[in-house]
Amino acid sequence: MGTFATSVQRYIRDRMLETHPSMDWKTEYSIAGTPVDIIGEDTSSLYLMELEWRRADPADNAAKLFRHLYTGNIEAANVVVFQIFTEYYDLSRGGVSTKRKNAEFVGKLAAESLDGVAYEPMEFGIEPPKQGSEWPPSWEATADEVVDRVSEKLRQQDSSDR
Repeated sequence: MGTFATSVQRYIRDRMLETHPSMDWKTEYSIAGTPVDIIGEDTSSLYLMELEWRRADPADNAAKLFRHLYTGNIEAANVVVFQIFTEYYDLSRGGVSTKRKNAEFVGKLAAESLDGVAYEPMEFGIEPPKQGSEWPPSWEATADEVVDRVSEKLRQQDSSDR
């Protein structure tokens, strides 16, 4: 990963720590040898965030995580996988690429098949810079929007668990 992606990871983790201080938030957390960009956990839930920048096959990220859930390498009563896509996966004529559609299909199908698992695809509204390019000036505001959307999903899950 490049410097920009690492900075965004840390920024989102730090904002999640501020927003949800009772949870433990980490970056580059290894699950059965698979690094997850950002994880958050409490006594009953595990939140996994995969940031998709320019991956040739983002379905592979989703498939690996769901395989680990299926085989029991991830143990938690509730697991939510957030797959966060940059504008790299948007098509110029509108819509999103087949790569993203495939990733979302894998995520939704796996979540329907596994108890206690949810899948949430999300937008990260920037075009990721190529190595050596300038960082988008609005990246922190865009990351804050992601934190807000993830936080809303956490609040919804928390209220439905009551």
